[in-house]
Amino acid sequence: MYISSSRATATPRSPGTGTETDPATATATGTGTAGPEGPAGPAGPGAPAEPGAPPKATARTRATARVSPNVLALGSVSLVTDISSEMITAVLPMYVIFTLGLSPLQFGALNGMYVGVTALVRVAGGHAADRWQRRKLVAGGGYALSAVCKLGLLAAGSSVPVLGAVIAADRTGKGLRTGPRDALISLSSTPQTLGRSFGVHRALDTVGAFLGPLVAFALLLATPGRYDTVFVVSFGIAALGVLMLVLLVRERRTPAPAGGPAERAGLRDVLALLRHRAYLRVGLAAVLLSAVVIGDSFVYLLLQERLGVPEQYFPLLPLGTAGGYLLLAVPMGRLADRVGRLRVFAAGHVALLAGCLLLFLPWGGIAPIVAVLALHGVFYASTDGVLMAAVGPMVPERLRAGGLSLIQTAQSVAALAASVLFGACWSLWGLRTALAAALVALAVASALAVWILPWRTERRGLDGTAGTAGNAEGTGTGTGTEPVAGAVAGDRENSEGNAE
Repeated sequence: MYISSSRATATPRSPGTGTETDPATATATGTGTAGPEGPAGPAGPGAPAEPGAPPKATARTRATARVSPNVLALGSVSLVTDISSEMITAVLPMYVIFTLGLSPLQFGALNGMYVGVTALVRVAGGHAADRWQRRKLVAGGGYALSAVCKLGLLAAGSSVPVLGAVIAADRTGKGLRTGPRDALISLSSTPQTLGRSFGVHRALDTVGAFLGPLVAFALLLATPGRYDTVFVVSFGIAALGVLMLVLLVRERRTPAPAGGPAERAGLRDVLALLRHRAYLRVGLAAVLLSAVVIGDSFVYLLLQERLGVPEQYFPLLPLGTAGGYLLLAVPMGRLADRVGRLRVFAAGHVALLAGCLLLFLPWGGIAPIVAVLALHGVFYASTDGVLMAAVGPMVPERLRAGGLSLIQTAQSVAALAASVLFGACWSLWGLRTALAAALVALAVASALAVWILPWRTERRGLDGTAGTAGNAEGTGTGTGTEPVAGAVAGDRENSEGNAE
């Protein structure tokens, strides 16, 4: 239901490699899918685009653009994996606070580890995937590690240090897989469908996030207090996700330059992206906002404390967020492709701010709970995949996984600090004061992000008034729409430039 009809032909495979070439590359060279003007453009059938001309994203192109089967396969893997992950996420706050008796500060440390420990491996995972052109393999290793850790929760028992170690290992697996997975999505999409592709993937992922708490709730309803049952079933579902990745997802490798082997990406090349203003400004804004965002688990605990949600219904709270995210992920992705991905990203944090402000209102019942969770879902639909869709065109193909992972790593570090700090404020000042401080910080950070984000750069790219990332990359003389690609790659990455 997410795929529009298309007259484009099937994406070709690279000879002898068992992998698929980038659809954007095939379009630019005239060897694969039809270009923006269809199979027979204004210059005649199969005529290549004029060198240096930006792609024309017409309304017809957007209406007929097809989401890659590889994106759907990755979305299916994420759907199954997220069922497993969200089963744990739904019961973890109740388990550690009400069963193990941890304080809010201790839970804040564990929750920060759950969110932020991925920072230790995201760049390494993205760099390895880019350097060896094995994005599927690195992502698969991350999925497998997280699956095994579900059984580790059984061994942890009531030991907080062991529980922390298991959570760290589980999040290490997530850190390894996220960058390579998002790079596969980006490389499997055309520039005009990036927002939609990430929206479809996140929508499928959110189906899993919706089903996970339901499965956990059903298991605890059938076997009250038996968290070990939740952990074992979660492991079995995660193992199924790994198998699906192996069987359904195809590798994406950057085409080798004409007349020579593909150049391996180095960590120095990834870090060099920080020298370019557009990429750096997006990264700074994302980190600033991540440092003040209230974590999911704290949002649900706030709902329970402020609005009196019964404990037995606590695992169902994530369903509200997942439902809003599921309904809006694809529409927000398409909106971002039309009006600007950074605009939608910034607006998402305003939605989160509005949702948390509702917690101060003196009302009860189901209405405020639904409103807060709906706005929480709007926040995720407007930020998660949209940010990666915005960053992707700024990064050359050979650095795509590393470039995305670098932004995600910085976000994870900021989220870790935010979680620990909010837990400490809750313990020291009480819930109401901690929430007020967090909302003031989010409002200030949102205003600063509006000032930092490179609005003109994205606007020129949407209007097609300047060269695209690929052209800048391929020729080394781009007009500035995507300065990262042009300066990093230069003439030696001409084939990748055409693919962009």
